[in-house]
Order: sequence, then C-alpha cells, then structure tokens
Amino acid sequence: MSNFTLAIHGGAGTILKSMLTPDLELKYRQGLQDALDAGYKILEQDGTAMDAIVAAVSSLEDNELFNAGRGAVFTKKGVNEMDAAIMDGSNLAAGAVAGVRNIKNPVVLAREVMLHSGHVMLSGNGAKEFALNRGIAQAPDDYFFTKYRYDQWIEIRDSDFYQLDHKEDNLKGMAHEEKKFGTVGAVACDKYGHLAGATSTGGMTNKRYGRIGDSPVIGSGTYANDATCAISCTGHGEYFLRAVVAYDVSCLMEYKGLSLHEACEIVVKDKLVKIGGEGGLIAVDAKGNYDLCFNSEGMYRGVRTSQGINTVAIYKDH
Repeated sequence: MSNFTLAIHGGAGTILKSMLTPDLELKYRQGLQDALDAGYKILEQDGTAMDAIVAAVSSLEDNELFNAGRGAVFTKKGVNEMDAAIMDGSNLAAGAVAGVRNIKNPVVLAREVMLHSGHVMLSGNGAKEFALNRGIAQAPDDYFFTKYRYDQWIEIRDSDFYQLDHKEDNLKGMAHEEKKFGTVGAVACDKYGHLAGATSTGGMTNKRYGRIGDSPVIGSGTYANDATCAISCTGHGEYFLRAVVAYDVSCLMEYKGLSLHEACEIVVKDKLVKIGGEGGLIAVDAKGNYDLCFNSEGMYRGVRTSQGINTVAIYKDH
C-alpha cells in the first residue's frame, strides 16, 4: 500500500489579508479543515480516492462561504446555476453536470452521471430529469440563497458586466481590481495508488446565455489518470478551457517525464500567464506527492497526508 493524500481548494484570485476580517479568515480556515477531515477520514479507513473527494467537495458545497452548492452565485436571471465534474483515475471514467439548479450537491450528481447514465456530461433540464430518476437530493431556491451573493448580483444585474465571484466595482474606472475565482475541488491518492479528482462551482455572478466554464469540462478544469496525476483547477475558466490546463499537466508528465511539481509550474506559472490566465490548481500523483500551484495572490487550499501533514492556507505566505 502506498502513501495516501488529499488536497482541496476553495477558489483562487486576489485574496489579500487586508480583505478578510480575523473572524471571516477563521471561518474560511475551519471550512477548509472540515472538508479535509471529511475526505481524509475515508482514506484513513481504507476507503477509495473517489469516495474521499466526494466527501470533501460535498463539505465545501454545503458551506455557504464557497461559490459552489449552497453558496453559489447568482446568474443574470437571478438564479443559481451550478457545474461539477468528477473523474476516476483508475479507469478514466468521468461524469459531469452543467447548468443545474436545485441540486444540493452537484458533485454527487456528477458521480451518478459517471456511474449510471452511459454518458459523461449532462446539462440543464436533462441533468435535472436524470437526478430525479436517480433520487439525488434536491433543495429549494431558498437553500442556495445567501445575502452576500445576492448583494453582489444586485450591484451589477442591470449592467452587461459579470464578476468572478468577488471583484471590487470597477465600473467607475478603478484601476485596481480584486478578484476571487470561486470554485471548489478535491484530489486524492488512496492507499492503493488510485487517483481521483472533482471540481464544483457556481460560476460567475451575472453570467448570461447559460455560460459554462472549465470546471465541468474533463481535461480543462478536472482530470485524473493513475499513470500521471489528478487535477482540480480554479481560475478564470475561459483561459483554463483554452489551455486545457488539467490535461496539459498530465501530458507533460506522461510524454516528457516531468515530475508533478515541474509540470504544474510550467502550466500555471508559464503557459497560463502568457495568455493572461489567472488562478491555480491542486494536484496529486500515484505516489502521494502533491502540489498546490497558483499564479494569483492567494488560493484557499489545504492538504492532509498519511505522512502527518495537515495544513490549510489562504495567502501566498499561508
């Protein structure tokens, strides 16, 4: 049996210490630790990487601080539309949902798509019908409502602007923008050397036209392959889609023989930067090595391993 590792993220971007009150920072750190504990408990009890990441991501979806599940942002129409994806590195099976509403834990639905639909991605009403058929837990609109997200939407709903989870109002020509790319995710390596990755998001505030980002797209925001790595991304999805970020890390490992760390550094801090992409990713390989890589000011993140590491961090310097 190999070492086992769980890593999580809760979004990346311009996250500065000055932006969070001590109380709010403590709540974020506790939310990350709770998710780590939920997933790690499964790995510790000989559970699978797949079960561990579903538990970890579900915990983050249930926490209204994060832009996924309960804390999802509002679209142009004033509703919550969520995306999620999951992938099993042992057999390259994958499942994803896009533009779903009233699903309590989109990551659970994504796993159900992987296991029982015969497809990889379902969207909108089709995904809702499948969820009903499979008995996936639903929740009313009120469950997803949070005043903080609602107020964000109210500020810009009558404009053509959209926001990346949190951004200072730059409609008045402010030079400085503060952005947080609100996505949650988890990657794991279990005792048997199997990998899995999952990502879940509420997308962008005031998004229109059924916009879908990188999170539910296999190879862009989410990927897992026992031969290389498991990846979950967070950032400006359009850039991550164009750069096929998650699969690119895997390809550098598979075809160039790079280590997990080397591959992540090249993709996130060189290739993404060159096209203007901001954000980060979490990654593990089949030996239990991990990497938490980002090119933004911060990333809500955490890792817990069988080697005794148990840490959560927010800023560049933790």
